[in-house]
Amino acid sequence: MVVKTEIYFATRKTANAHVFIKKGVGKVRVNNVPIDMIEPEMAREVILIPLEISGELRNKIDVSVRVSGGGFMGQSYAAATAITRALIGWTKSKKDPKDHPFTKSIRTDLRKKIDEFDKYLISGDARRKEPKKFGGPGARRRKQKSYR
Repeated sequence: MVVKTEIYFATRKTANAHVFIKKGVGKVRVNNVPIDMIEPEMAREVILIPLEISGELRNKIDVSVRVSGGGFMGQSYAAATAITRALIGWTKSKKDPKDHPFTKSIRTDLRKKIDEFDKYLISGDARRKEPKKFGGPGARRRKQKSYR
């Protein structure tokens, strides 16, 4: 019998991350590679931020992340946001996720902790949603004083 799990996703610049979360013993894999083998170390630390905030809950789940596109730091921030969304059960349609390893009360407490730490970890970069302003200076106009 195949257990259908929900996929949580996030993007950062051109990097896309998809996360599968299930009950387990605390294994974290990124692109099917254990988290301990991810280099550089800074990228690994960024990915582990939401799991460190969750504390003991980290040892009750297994997390599998699939990341593509962008650079290594964009991928790590996308993975961190996707892991955060998976931990709190964030869905685009605002519906309660089915078969989540944590109860609703645990997820709300975890969301409060994460919001206190960094409010952009759940929603991502706020500047991403803002469109370019019409009539603003272009790249050419900023660099030179005249067009001739």
